[in-house]
Amino acid sequence: MTTKQFNRLDVGDETTLQISGKLDVLTAPEMAPLIEELVTEQRRKVTVDLSGLDLIDSSGVAAIVGLYKRVRASGGQVTVSGARDQPLAIFKLLRMDKVFNL
Repeated sequence: MTTKQFNRLDVGDETTLQISGKLDVLTAPEMAPLIEELVTEQRRKVTVDLSGLDLIDSSGVAAIVGLYKRVRASGGQVTVSGARDQPLAIFKLLRMDKVFNL
């Protein structure tokens, strides 16, 4: 299985991070180097596109929240878009839909 789960697209000072498939205890750690890149490069506007995400667990939510906190700490902003089905239900359950304006 060689599908690309994380896709990064930079346009000017805006970065879109597309996440597809599952973001769980097994796959969330694979996102760490990408988060590190975005923080190191001080990307100011990051959109996390979850339209291709089918499943998320607490590890996946923690990875997205970690990205959010680290980008915000350096003066940037993070937007989450496209959450649907199970991921949207999880964000609502954790009341993260208010934080991310879903």
